[in-house]
Amino acid sequence: MNICHGKPSIRGLRYPVEFILELLSSGMSIEDISGDYDDLERDDILAALLFTTRLTQIKSIHQISP
Repeated sequence: MNICHGKPSIRGLRYPVEFILELLSSGMSIEDISGDYDDLERDDILAALLFTTRLTQIKSIHQISP
C-alpha cells in the first residue's frame, strides 16, 4: 500500500482505500468500479479489501512517539 494525503492508497494512484470501500458499500460491484475508473484493476480493489481485512485482525496498537 502507498500513502496519499496520509491515507493508505492503491498502487501509487490517488485512490485512498477508504474511497474504494465507500464505492463498494454504495452497492457498486468490482466490475462497476473498474469500468468507471479505468486505471483501477480488479486486483487493486481486492488488495484494498485484503488491507482492510488485515486491519481488523490487529489485536493491539502501541504508540511509538508522543
